[in-house]
Amino acid sequence: MSASVIAELVAEVGPLWHERHQARRTSRPRTRAVGAGAKHRMVFVDRLLATLVHLRHGVTHDVLACWFGVDRSTVTRAIGKVRPLLAERGCTISPGVRLRTLAEVVHHLGQAGKTGIIDGTEIRVRRPAVGRKDRDRFISGKNKQNAVKAMVFTDGDGRLLFCSPTKPGSCADITHARELGLVKLLADGAGVEILADAGYQGLGAQTGGRVVTPPHRKFKKNAPDWYEEMHERQRKAHSSRRIRVEHGIAHLKNWRALARHLGRREHMDDTVQAIAGLLSQQQTADRIPTRQT
Repeated sequence: MSASVIAELVAEVGPLWHERHQARRTSRPRTRAVGAGAKHRMVFVDRLLATLVHLRHGVTHDVLACWFGVDRSTVTRAIGKVRPLLAERGCTISPGVRLRTLAEVVHHLGQAGKTGIIDGTEIRVRRPAVGRKDRDRFISGKNKQNAVKAMVFTDGDGRLLFCSPTKPGSCADITHARELGLVKLLADGAGVEILADAGYQGLGAQTGGRVVTPPHRKFKKNAPDWYEEMHERQRKAHSSRRIRVEHGIAHLKNWRALARHLGRREHMDDTVQAIAGLLSQQQTADRIPTRQT
């Protein structure tokens, strides 16, 4: 991440962290005045940097504790408090404008007249403990591994607009989209074209053709040559437009915390949405032309 983006994070998230920290200090019964006692050895900027390094490179809390000269539990608490603040920010599409919900994304695309692209991505997680209820729900039918699934939403240029909360790996892509309310949003909102892969076939009929999936294959056997050529041409045309979302997912997976998540699954939603917000902010900063003097 660029230094300018980190400076923006410090200016934006810092006051919110201090406000919540002060609220926690004053909300519990105290025997001494607020501010008395030992002071933080790890200031907010260090806490933010530790969280960013952990998300970007997957550095363990023990190593971060050695770097910053504090105890491991201090780093764990710092990341646990900064990560939700990053997740709440949403995805940045322009300076000061953010998209936090799927409804805001659909509304933004409708106003801008742009095409959206959706796709599901799986993130490997640790195997649930023996005896845990619904343990098999995390097994992905696609990769045969324990995973969670998130739906990624980009525009036609591959710009990240939204990353959904996660579902167990056994959840189908189309089911996840329906549970997020995408069908209702497209049916009630403005005319928005959404490109998707074959995992979302069926949403087109439910949304009046607004979700566009690869063409169905009418001939399963003994197809004429002309049909094979036409079907392949249509499939490639759709794939060339939809490939942008794959690029967006690849940028997400460059963050080691999403290559394979080794932490608690309860923190997965905050991790995914925090990284999506950070990546979208960097994309926005890269699109703004530098001022020449």
